[in-house]
Amino acid sequence: MKIGVLKETQKGDNRVAISPNIAKLLVAKGFEVLVEEDAGIASSFKNSDYDLVGAVVKYRSDIFKESNVLIKINPFTEDDLKLVQKGQILMSQLYYLSNPKLIESIAATGATAFSMDAMPRISRAQDMDVLSSQSNLAGYKAVIVGANEITRIFPLMMTAAGTIIPSKVLIYGIGVAGLQAIATAKRLGAVVMATDIRMETKEQAESLGAKFISVDNTGEESEGGYAKEASEDYARRQKEAVNKSLFEADLVITTAMVPGRKAPVLITEEQVKQMKNGAVIIDLAAAQGGNCEGSELDRTVIKHGVKIMGSTMAPVSVSTNASELYGKNMYNFLMHLTENNQFKWELEEEITDGTLIVHEGKIRKN
Repeated sequence: MKIGVLKETQKGDNRVAISPNIAKLLVAKGFEVLVEEDAGIASSFKNSDYDLVGAVVKYRSDIFKESNVLIKINPFTEDDLKLVQKGQILMSQLYYLSNPKLIESIAATGATAFSMDAMPRISRAQDMDVLSSQSNLAGYKAVIVGANEITRIFPLMMTAAGTIIPSKVLIYGIGVAGLQAIATAKRLGAVVMATDIRMETKEQAESLGAKFISVDNTGEESEGGYAKEASEDYARRQKEAVNKSLFEADLVITTAMVPGRKAPVLITEEQVKQMKNGAVIIDLAAAQGGNCEGSELDRTVIKHGVKIMGSTMAPVSVSTNASELYGKNMYNFLMHLTENNQFKWELEEEITDGTLIVHEGKIRKN
């Protein structure tokens, strides 16, 4: 089986879906790995690095012509689909719930498509979960960027000139990104507070040293490991409970996203007006509309003395690590789906069923 690794064309994305280390593992398993020329350059992987592990570097057009499986990170574009052949297998993050037209276009090619962002949140799929591996880096990087942007230092510092009190960091959303943000901010010496509509996250946040801002639980919980949209009443009560910490925070990181839907607005402009002058908000949900009213993707705006940074953060800025982790997720996924280098097509198996969006030109999920 020939696995084709495509270069990412989405502006600003420096990652590559398969690193040389992962290509080496695939070659050892008997797969042929074809890598588009310069696909890994932006992640510090040279073409020669792929050559050394037995992969073959080729032009883009040749990758589409010769591959059985086409792998990338971002959704396939209309230009990509013009080159896709009937019977090929596509693997990427398709975000199929919010991209119905893309799914229809894929089906029209007669191809098969797996959506990596649709991975079930179950224990045996953890090592295939690209959202978790990439979000982990996002949480870390958001704190590092935030530490650089605020005009204070994080830790308590006692000096001859006086005592510097630690900065206060507030984390919205205690998923993978939020937990890593808590851990990183705590290691740097900040006072960390965190909130989430899912009460089951309280213990996780507190185990990392954060103060959990709780609201009387009215049954809000996750669906399949993902957050679901909160009721209006719960969202109002949560906002009231969090306000004191929000208005005192030096750095706020928001991570709350609902699969297939616009991100919930957790911080309104009216709340921003009451925040500390010079505070920084890093909105990791900006790509889905943002958790902070007024945030813009890949832009920094200043409102009422507060700096609001809309970002996806990790994939762009730590592309070497991000590519390694994404590649390992893909390797584990391929090992799960195949036997003797051929797909098993166990359509009722939970991981296959959850991620297989189009099969042989027919849409399975929409």
